[in-house]
Amino acid sequence: MTQEVARRAAAGRWLLPAAATGLVALCLGLQGRTGRLLALGGAFEAWAAVTVAITLQALPFLVLGVLVSALVAALVPQSLLRRLTPRDQRLAVPAAAACGTLLPGCECASVPVAQSLIRQGLPPAAAYAFLLASPAVNPVVLVSTAVAFPGNPAMVWARLLASLLAAVLVGWVWIILGRGQGSGQGLHHTHGGASRAEVFRAAAVHDLMGAGGYLAAGAMAAALIKVAAPRSWLSVMGQNPAVAVLVLAGLAVLLSLCSEADAFVAASFVGVHPTAQLAFLVVGPMVDLKLVAMQYGAWGRGFVLRFVPLTLAVAVACASAVGALLLSWP
Repeated sequence: MTQEVARRAAAGRWLLPAAATGLVALCLGLQGRTGRLLALGGAFEAWAAVTVAITLQALPFLVLGVLVSALVAALVPQSLLRRLTPRDQRLAVPAAAACGTLLPGCECASVPVAQSLIRQGLPPAAAYAFLLASPAVNPVVLVSTAVAFPGNPAMVWARLLASLLAAVLVGWVWIILGRGQGSGQGLHHTHGGASRAEVFRAAAVHDLMGAGGYLAAGAMAAALIKVAAPRSWLSVMGQNPAVAVLVLAGLAVLLSLCSEADAFVAASFVGVHPTAQLAFLVVGPMVDLKLVAMQYGAWGRGFVLRFVPLTLAVAVACASAVGALLLSWP
């Protein structure tokens, strides 16, 4: 896959977040000028109020996550992960997944990091396990989840366990299914001889602009569901956890939220079983539209057609199993 195709895929994913960010900024501007979000009243003002509330609640954790990710990019050599993982790829997969708690990063940077690790000699299956685990189990994500679910601390442990389990299982399956895939060529991110300060600035600006826009888009969609969805539809989801799991897993793919902020959107889906909220939190950092576009640019169509369905199925299954064990109705 050429770098030109990769650039086009990356450029296309900025359109929706840019528009969403502009609309949320407009709502904030109107609130500061008139004392109200919008003068139209009714459901539209309720939608704007919920959108801004979710965005503002999640924004501090998003910024913190971006800063931590940028610091890791600037200060921590990627060769450290290679040194921490065993040579046997079957053991390297869980070791690399566990390193996601030590070397956190936004999913926006996960594909370039995985490519770099593969070029340094890390087995592809272990690199993909790190790619899946790091955005979902790092400390900033877990703290934001605890804040978003203050009355349900089990959600934090469920997210950690389900995400690590899914990352490890995908890595192990890929040892068998993915032979010959993922050479580390194609789209990659390099800073050349840039200083650490420049690397930090570039990584922070890139991740904040992209992730902030997707947060705004996700908040808008969640508010629309909260305000406009028929009560009968929400009732069906509340009474049928299996349907709710599939619906929220699909929304996680479409909304493409940053993992540092997705817990606040998940918590806004009140009335559904916590297992469905867990599915939203586990699937989102592993499978979403922006990640699919980046993986397509990095490793090609064949990789995406095999890796994405595998990851989605395993993530939903792990979230369902862990949710059934650890979570219950409040």
